Amino acid sequence: MFRAIADVLRQIGGAVATVVTLPFRALARLFGGASSSTRSRTA
Repeated sequence: MFRAIADVLRQIGGAVATVVTLPFRALARLFGGASSSTRSRTA
């Protein structure tokens, strides 16, 4: 019983973590691409 509840909580936590980290990953990609493009332009 407790194991099933723990598994459900773990799945919910994983889903929340992915939803929270996705925007940060997108921002990092955007800023990373912008910084690399500006570096290549100047170089």
